[in-house]
Formats: sequence, C-alpha cells, structure tokens
Amino acid sequence: MSSSIDTRPVILTGDRTTGPLHLGHYVGSLKSRVALQRSHRQFLLLADTQALTDNAHDPEKVRRNVLEVALDYLAVGIDPVETAICVQSALPALAELTLLYMNFVTVGRLERNPTIKTEIQLRGFERDIPAGFLCYPVAQAADITAFKATVVPVGEDQAPLIEQTNEIVRRLNRQVGRDILVEAEAMVPTVGRLPGVDGKAKMSKSQGNGIPLSASPDHIRDAVRRMYTDPDHIRVSDPGRIEGNVVFTYLDAFCDDRQFVDELKARYRQGGLGDVTLKRHLDGILQALLAPIRERRARFASEPDYVMGILREGTLKARERTEATLAELRAALGLFTLT
Repeated sequence: MSSSIDTRPVILTGDRTTGPLHLGHYVGSLKSRVALQRSHRQFLLLADTQALTDNAHDPEKVRRNVLEVALDYLAVGIDPVETAICVQSALPALAELTLLYMNFVTVGRLERNPTIKTEIQLRGFERDIPAGFLCYPVAQAADITAFKATVVPVGEDQAPLIEQTNEIVRRLNRQVGRDILVEAEAMVPTVGRLPGVDGKAKMSKSQGNGIPLSASPDHIRDAVRRMYTDPDHIRVSDPGRIEGNVVFTYLDAFCDDRQFVDELKARYRQGGLGDVTLKRHLDGILQALLAPIRERRARFASEPDYVMGILREGTLKARERTEATLAELRAALGLFTLT
C-alpha cells in the first residue's frame, strides 16, 4: 500500500519455529492470512524465542527452522510487500515488555489459564514447568500489545490467551490512567482442528502424524493410504461411518466441490464405495493443492539471500513499531530514564 498513513486494522500472528508447517497450519491459519493481508496490516512473527520455552535443550533445531517456516509462508502466497515477516528474538522490545508485564499478573492466574493447564498436562511437566513456558501468556501479551494488534487469529483452544492479554491491557491502562495499550479480538477459524492421519490427535509436528506443505508426491500418497477411516467398513458393500473418518474430514477441508463430497458421503453411508477409491479422490485433491506450493518453496529455497533480505526488512519494520510502543509505555509508567 503506497499511502504513508496505513489505517488498516492490525493483525499479529505467527508460528513457533520448531519445524516446517503442515496442512493443519494451512487450513487453520495460512489460507486466511493470505486472504487478509491486503485488507489488514499484517505482521507474521517467527516465534523462535517462544519455541525455546520447551526446546531449550535443542536451540539449533529452533534456529534452523526460522528459515523453514519463512519458506512455507512465502510458498503459500504471503506477500512480503503487504506482510512484514519478522524474527521474534530480534525484537528486544518484546522481551522488555514481557518483563514489565510479569509485575501485573500472578503465578496463580497463569496456572489457571486453560490453555496452559492443558499443555502442562499433555507434556507431563507437573511441577517441573519451565518458567518461560508458564509465563508464555505474558510473552504473548507483550507480542500482541507491542504491535498494537486488534485482531489475532488463533485456534479455539488458544482464545484464553487473548483473554489474558486483554486483562493485562486493562490493568496497565488503569495503572497509567489512560489507554496506552489496545485490546485484541480473537479471530477463530470456521474450520476446526485438522486431525492427524492416524485419527488419534490433532495434526502435529511433534506427533509425526501430519503432511508437511513441502511433502513429496510419494509422501502425500503414503499419508493418505494410512489415513484412518471406519474399521468396520471391511467390504465395499458395507455401509460406512462418516463421523470420525479422517478422509472425509480432509475432503470437507480441502475439496471445493461440496456437491461431490456430499455424493461421496451418501454412497459411503449406504455401501458401495470402497476406502481405496475414496482415498484416491483425496490424494488427487491434495496433490493438486501441494504441487505449486512445493514448487514455489523450492524456488525460494534456492535464493537464501533474497529470503534473508525479506526477514531483515520485515524485522526492521516490526522493530520500529514495537520500540515505539515500549517507549510510550515506559513514559506513561514514569520509569527512570537517563538523560
């Protein structure tokens, strides 16, 4: 946008740099990010600092995946002219805001956050919780408020983090007596979480049950072949269940021809449609979706200097915005300054 004053709503979103992104990321957020980048001022955060909260034992993994995630952004159609792609660890204002905000939230409130409680249980931390992990809601509040984002795309399970961000915003604004920080609204996608190919959990990098955006044709074909369907649908003539059938979940998410999917469901329910044929339809759809993404990704990967330039430029834009917010808040709080 050529105007010197950008009045579009501000979106902040991003991903932990723990591995390349997959189809779950695409249907859950990447597709909407591409659609929104012209109607909104969008910042995409490569969240390498946050990734260290449970990967401090392997910082090299976090470091190398900064570029991997950036490549996925560019491959799906993120335009660096419209969207600033920035590196979290290169934005020192975020760390300082996190430290400030920790004085305005209690440990008890952090432990009651439903998202954090669930993650602690899933990871088996019990009382051995890394302090950075427990304080993640504070760090996220720093990220969101530093950019003065008014819209934050998140999954339904992440909505409590936005609620806690707004609590911190209100407390800080009361402290300084005026609205320095702005509240954000959670944008929850209409498509639910995409399950893994095994049907047992959400698609996850750590579970190894996903289909990366960079997957080869053979990888896609093998993943579709292994997809969970209906264990009681033994013969083609047997009636089959749609509910819990991963193949139909993926068809609902990725097939634009709703009538075709409805016809497949009707045939499957009454009997006469085999799993092999069903999976062949899905394989064709996913191959067509991922082939151009994979090709664009390979092209960007062959130009590392160009990609690094995009990250430098996006991070400089983000640094200017986040440091302005920090300076404004420091002044409002009356913190000591050296003159």
